[in-house]
Amino acid sequence: VTFYFLFFNKQGEAIPRHPLLGPATMAIYWKQAAFAAISTISALSVQGFVTPGASRPSVGLPLRMAEEAVLQDNGITSENIRNIAVIAHVDHGKTTLVDALLKQTNVFRDQAQADEAGTCVMDSNDQERERGITILSKNLAVMRDGLKINIMDTPGHADFGGEVERVLNMCDGVLLVVDSVEGPKPQTRFVLDKALRKGMKVVVVVNKIDRPAARPDYVVDKVFDLFMELGATDEQIDFTTVFASGIQGRAGMEPDALTDDMKPLFDAVKECIDPPTVETIEADDLQCLISNIDYDNFKGKMGIARITNGSVKSGQAVSLAHPDKEIKKGRINSLFVFDNLGKKEVQSASAGEIIMFSGLDNIEIGDTLITNEGGGLNAAAPLPPIAVEQPTVRMTLGVNKSPLAGREGKFLTSRMIRDRLFKEMEKNVALKVEETESADKYAVSGRGQLHLTVLIETMRREGFELEVGPPVVIYKTNEETGQVEEPFEMVEVRVPEEYSGSVIDLFNMRNGELQDMGLDDNGESMSVVKYLIPTRGMLGLRSEMLTVSRGTAIIDAVFDSYRPRIKGDIQARDKGSLLAFSAGTITSFGCENSQDRGKLFVESGTETYTNMIVGIHQRPGDLAVNVCKTKALTNMRSANKGITIGITAPIVLSLDASVEYLASDEILEVTPSLFRMAKNPAMMGKKAGRAIKK
Repeated sequence: VTFYFLFFNKQGEAIPRHPLLGPATMAIYWKQAAFAAISTISALSVQGFVTPGASRPSVGLPLRMAEEAVLQDNGITSENIRNIAVIAHVDHGKTTLVDALLKQTNVFRDQAQADEAGTCVMDSNDQERERGITILSKNLAVMRDGLKINIMDTPGHADFGGEVERVLNMCDGVLLVVDSVEGPKPQTRFVLDKALRKGMKVVVVVNKIDRPAARPDYVVDKVFDLFMELGATDEQIDFTTVFASGIQGRAGMEPDALTDDMKPLFDAVKECIDPPTVETIEADDLQCLISNIDYDNFKGKMGIARITNGSVKSGQAVSLAHPDKEIKKGRINSLFVFDNLGKKEVQSASAGEIIMFSGLDNIEIGDTLITNEGGGLNAAAPLPPIAVEQPTVRMTLGVNKSPLAGREGKFLTSRMIRDRLFKEMEKNVALKVEETESADKYAVSGRGQLHLTVLIETMRREGFELEVGPPVVIYKTNEETGQVEEPFEMVEVRVPEEYSGSVIDLFNMRNGELQDMGLDDNGESMSVVKYLIPTRGMLGLRSEMLTVSRGTAIIDAVFDSYRPRIKGDIQARDKGSLLAFSAGTITSFGCENSQDRGKLFVESGTETYTNMIVGIHQRPGDLAVNVCKTKALTNMRSANKGITIGITAPIVLSLDASVEYLASDEILEVTPSLFRMAKNPAMMGKKAGRAIKK
């Protein structure tokens, strides 16, 4: 007779115990295990009890049935899990929609706690709240009618496309959020293409349906056309459309028939997104691709991954495998699953679940977590590593060597800068850091200018002082044709009709190729201009375009492809810089005389040094001005002398504007509180193109 011993958990519930299954694992599904035990005893009892020496039926089948029923330590089977990513173009209401999902799944204790959390709950990073965009992808999990939905909020800006690419490895489907007025935009195309190539099903959410100018039929038609252009399968093209207002927390299957909550969207996720595909839950078949890395002050480095096959438990001996690297062995100390906005510790988890674990300090994105039980003799093979698009823009970051360096920052040396950059590269898969010929400079490559300036701003707030070079594009040689190629971007600009001519002139001066032009269909008298332009031409273009359009231009750009390099230089800034003639403290008298030569960046009382950029020259070419000049003292004064003279307020440049302003022979000095630009001492009298060869 096979005996099943009964134990009791903290709640006093009976738990069937078997050596193959831990007590914590069995706690939730003790009834199923008990049923398996009864089935076994029944099988033995057909002809009465069997004597110890007699043969008896195998009990392997009932035990496997019980084990397969126990998939998740928290009582969730793979059939009741949906792993989805929310993807959208920037500012299409993606994060606001996630807020509505949170508030309607009892994540917050009461309305007071929800009000305290505010809006854009997932945008927890300081820069995300200041810029109004999502920069880092984040995980959360909500429960709705017995269904666990793992949601990944992703960035909407093209420069952070690497975040989207690695997150899609943890998903089975996506919510494509599209604005009810604007329709699909360049980034919509980029992220949707990635999802369709992975064979994922898509639920289209037409958001902001409450806008007065909403045109849902037009938007759905445009989304359908986009699916066709991207080569979607018949099954993918037959997508489900949900109309929603994220800010109101309402959704419906028809634009004019919204319900009072988001239930139609939850139902669409349950019915249209497939549950995780699970081949096996055997412990030896564990395969878990690391897609993100987090850090805990008490538990150290933590890996975030989705279990593709097999199962894992706390305390298990595991290995980190990579096709091109040596195996790293260790043991899982703590195992978590996502629960609401946080995480919950569990004893075990199986295929289909997204986990976070600690215990291995040498985790890298792209590694596969496999078992090391029994020396790993029966371990599964590692999964293919995450593939992301290559960077297109490069900048140099190094030690600040200006005459005013070292007065504010806490981290100043090249070793500190190097350690910080390589640490960033561990979790930022689209970033590349390389050492240069100079020991105190590092070449940092990313998807775009914004991608790199966000990193620089983060380091500045941490207390670093840096010397930053101008952005340059990365050339590459086509192996088939032998031609040198450069990156091109597809740019879409919406601008009032009266400024469209000036915008077109800017594109033409920078070797842009007109793709499409027309009026916006929503009746706002806006022109829509689409250009294919070298990334070289986009460097510094945004600020000029905002200037000529009086700040009304809406610019969307996304990487298109590498194409043969356009010969010759592309015209950049058409005005020179005002340079400080000598070191010293800027005076109001010096500003008064210098402001006739252009627009100043500085004000009186600011310290300066020779060849520091203090303003924009009103003509091409640089001009040195004496902003430290003091008024000569004499005993001849008039009572009203100087009263009628005023000093124009200086232009205050942000980090992004400062980087855009830089010419090829200029550098940016970044400190915790100030940005200073200067001529590069190593390039005085030289000119160089804004590109480097890879």
